[in-house]
Amino acid sequence: MISGAVQADLAVLVISARKGEFETGFENGGQTREHAILVKSLGIKHLIVLINKMDDKTVNWSEDRFNECKDKLLPFLTKKLGFDPSKKDLTFIPVSGLTGAGIKDPVPCHLCPWYSGPPFIPYIDGISTIDRKVDGPFLLPITGKYKDKKGSVTVMGKVECGETRKGQSLVVMPFKTEVTVEGLWSNEKKVVSVGHGDNVKIRLKGIEENNLSPGLVLCHLTAPCTTGKVFDAQV
Repeated sequence: MISGAVQADLAVLVISARKGEFETGFENGGQTREHAILVKSLGIKHLIVLINKMDDKTVNWSEDRFNECKDKLLPFLTKKLGFDPSKKDLTFIPVSGLTGAGIKDPVPCHLCPWYSGPPFIPYIDGISTIDRKVDGPFLLPITGKYKDKKGSVTVMGKVECGETRKGQSLVVMPFKTEVTVEGLWSNEKKVVSVGHGDNVKIRLKGIEENNLSPGLVLCHLTAPCTTGKVFDAQV
């Protein structure tokens, strides 16, 4: 959950509208709250809430049941986590995963006359393009590592700023270890360069595996990230 969410630009929280299932997932110590807290804590600013199973016989596309689930979720998502519906970073959509209604095509009017918004996939397609920080210095928080059969060390993560190319020199912070990029992969495909927003694997030369760990940051050689000794956290 954490390794997946840290690489995402937006999150989709799927909620069951079926009687009893929503209450189990959200009200009685279920994982719905935990998942929402994780995505917000890991920096995801846009959340889409799919109210699923609207076709269930206990729901039957009821507007009252949709609003009941929404009204119980809203205080938690807005007041406790900080999502803001007015800025369009929180959206609720009624769907049926079983029949496909509301996923790609609109829900038939005779089933759901009270919802006039877009279906799920067209809504995602219409979201504004994320402003990528391609002009800044390269920055990659390391989320994982492994050593291949040839002895080379490969790190994984999401590029947060800038771009890098094969053969470029980088620095691992905060230890200021200089390394060289030997190979690049983006979405499992070998490439010659990667940029902001890409989920990548980078094979490095000049450092041992035991000197790398998740949390270290791979940076531009002449513009490394700053370091600190004190930080604030909410537990």
